[in-house]
Amino acid sequence: MIIINILCFLILTSCSKGDNTGPLVKNVTISITTDKAVYNPSDVVNFKIDKALPATARVRYRYLNQTLEETSLNGQSWSWTAPSTDYKGYMVDVFDITDNEEYIYGSIAVDVSSDWSKFPRYGFLSKFPELTDTRMSNIVDSLSRCHINGIMFYDFENKHHKPLAGTTANPENSWYDIAKRTNYLTTVQGYITKAHERNMMAMFYNLAYGAWKNAAADGVSSEWYMYTNTSHSTIDYIYLDNNWSSSIYLLDPSNTGWQDYIARQNDDLYSVFDFDGFHVDQVGNRDKNLYTYNGTLIDLPGTFAPFLNAMKTKNPGKRLVMNAVDQLGQEGIATTNVDFMYSEVWTPTTYDELAKVITDNNTFCGNTKNTVLAAYMNRGLSGQKGFFNLPGVLLTESVIFAFGGSHIELGEHMLVHEYFPNSNLTMSVELKRAMISYYDFLVAYENILRDGGAFNTVNITSADRQMNLNSWPPQTGNVAVLGKEVGKRQVIHLINFSTASDLNWRDNDGSRTVPVKYSNSRFDINVNSTVGKVWYASPDYIHGSSTELEFVRNGNTISLSIPYMQYWGMIVIEYL
Repeated sequence: MIIINILCFLILTSCSKGDNTGPLVKNVTISITTDKAVYNPSDVVNFKIDKALPATARVRYRYLNQTLEETSLNGQSWSWTAPSTDYKGYMVDVFDITDNEEYIYGSIAVDVSSDWSKFPRYGFLSKFPELTDTRMSNIVDSLSRCHINGIMFYDFENKHHKPLAGTTANPENSWYDIAKRTNYLTTVQGYITKAHERNMMAMFYNLAYGAWKNAAADGVSSEWYMYTNTSHSTIDYIYLDNNWSSSIYLLDPSNTGWQDYIARQNDDLYSVFDFDGFHVDQVGNRDKNLYTYNGTLIDLPGTFAPFLNAMKTKNPGKRLVMNAVDQLGQEGIATTNVDFMYSEVWTPTTYDELAKVITDNNTFCGNTKNTVLAAYMNRGLSGQKGFFNLPGVLLTESVIFAFGGSHIELGEHMLVHEYFPNSNLTMSVELKRAMISYYDFLVAYENILRDGGAFNTVNITSADRQMNLNSWPPQTGNVAVLGKEVGKRQVIHLINFSTASDLNWRDNDGSRTVPVKYSNSRFDINVNSTVGKVWYASPDYIHGSSTELEFVRNGNTISLSIPYMQYWGMIVIEYL
């Protein structure tokens, strides 16, 4: 298993309980891994660390800020039996106490969820050449460390209308894809096996309605296509030049003949590859009238739900996810049996508009499904080699995660372009470490980030005037406040736009700057009931582990301070 290092940083402040600076982190490097990305209730979780620690080191298991168990650490590997309750996230800290001061060596989250659709964290694979077993294991392990619980196999297929190369009895060992790349059966099968070993779902990618040239030879009827005129003389298509295997010709997803045909092709694929389901793609709004073979006007967004319903019926037992490009057809998709909402974001440009995609999806599905966003960071830099801009990535990540979404971005590389194999931008070592902390945070606190609740407005002021605060939506130069009530907990997200010169989430040219860092910031917060506990957590502070805050109550106001914030911090008030 690949070990991804977490660089622990040294907080150079006092750690006495009274000043709320919380536990310190020793100036050491420690890596913690688990053997799976996600676990079923009562599963055994196996942990490893990359170096020996003092005999005084301990392990603590927490649900939110509640300690469930604490034990001594013996050796560099150990096991823990996960609780029997389904759909819960936990934080596991490895720590030590010296002179009554707590030092956290490192932390890792654990997701106990029997079905990925509850808290989807989607990754991808996009390159399927001949690969060694070690190389494939390293890639899948890196995804598992970020708790990715489902993988999209992007553009692995032979032809869009005939994804399996060869026959079920004699599948081809290799084939050309749409980009004329050679893909290998052993690589696809090997990745699926390794994903399943780590409890990840494996989803094959394909368009809902794509065919290559000369598809008639494979049994595709001219009566199934979408036409740009009523006389069925011109098929709608996506033009691709000779660098590609074919242009892509578009069919009517609601045509029952096409549905029967592609479902049979999917059955052939499932008989050779142990995929768990179908990730259905589209190409967005066509900006033109489209017609059936018989000249009937097609309502393109309205064709997706019938297609999905047919796939669920004709390929029973298989999962479905569908991309709503700029939300095209999303309201109809939400009514079907897709596992979660998936939106490829183009037109929404601001952080507020990005967050609205998530809240709109919540409305469309009646708050029954969570959202994954395909949102390509630093897209304007995708044509040349370079690095992702860390401040831009983490600020957008903070917004998506605080609003309860997830972000498809991790694979063999980080996504920068809608053509997933584009790997021109590279993650810095610092960004890789940060992403581990952010995904640990998303998992450890999934029950207040992604498990119900209602967004609200909170009355909070900066008592020491360190921060300029404003309620969501964000303003440049300020820290945005986002409230959410979850049961008897009031969650307060602080997202730092202090140095943002604009509010465009994509950070297209990679110019977003590092925000101001705040230490020991004091706040006054209005409360409406008896407060039992207040705690704080941030993916930018002590590996996302939580720290309890002391507070003073005066009437309907509590006063407290938080130890540190850079991009995103979360205050949680627990009422009795």
